[in-house]
Amino acid sequence: MTVLADRIEMAESGGELTLDTMFEWVERMPVPEDYKIEIVGGNIFMAPQRDTHWEIIADIYDQLRTKYPRQRVKSDVRIDYPGRLNGFASDVTLLADRAAKDSRGLWRCEDVRFVAEVVSRQTAANDYGPKKEAYAAAGVPVYLVVDPYTGRWHLHTLPRDGEYRGVLSLDFGQEIDLTGTVVGLVLKTDEFPRD
Repeated sequence: MTVLADRIEMAESGGELTLDTMFEWVERMPVPEDYKIEIVGGNIFMAPQRDTHWEIIADIYDQLRTKYPRQRVKSDVRIDYPGRLNGFASDVTLLADRAAKDSRGLWRCEDVRFVAEVVSRQTAANDYGPKKEAYAAAGVPVYLVVDPYTGRWHLHTLPRDGEYRGVLSLDFGQEIDLTGTVVGLVLKTDEFPRD
């Protein structure tokens, strides 16, 4: 990690640090296969995929797939968001019907309609803070945070002026009614495991 830190410092001093450069560095690092990598505010985060985490992601993905084609539902795919060096690999992302990749081959944040993040202890602050702010700034209509440590989910809607105006928090077991949103379905949470 010291070599990476030295390169980041050198790039920052030269004004050339970009998300692409940072992701190139990460791709050359010996990262274990089961680790998720994201860049939040110019900081690289690596977290192992836990079983509980994966089960919730798979449950949300499967429920979205009852309505949407596979091409519109993504998991752990890099999308760049507003703010300083934000390249997220969200747990679950739903893209717009006619979403298109940009000139670099990446999905555009303007085409994201729904994001779900499942909280990990190491990166929880990102999900509740800078990532929520970046999703709101991008105008993502629906942002869902699922917290297996508290057994609660937090639904954020109505993004305006860089923040979510609608917030609802309830316990696992209670349905997430998204019928009044662009998602247009109800997510069941009764099988979400807890940590």
